[in-house]
Amino acid sequence: MKTAMETAASKLALSGHSASVPTDTGKGLLTRIAAFWREFIQTAFTPYYPERHYMRGPGPACAAKRKAAKA
Repeated sequence: MKTAMETAASKLALSGHSASVPTDTGKGLLTRIAAFWREFIQTAFTPYYPERHYMRGPGPACAAKRKAAKA
């Protein structure tokens, strides 16, 4: 029979979330809870820099369209 932590971990894995629930039964409960919250806070409050995700200015497809329009 699965423990509550193992059940939560499997539900979390099926939902597509990347945060993991510690399932190591050799650790104490407080250690597992602390590890979960440490990882949660680290992933939840990671700074977001949009310039790392979005292209600035027109790309090569736009340049090709302009070149074709001028010809």
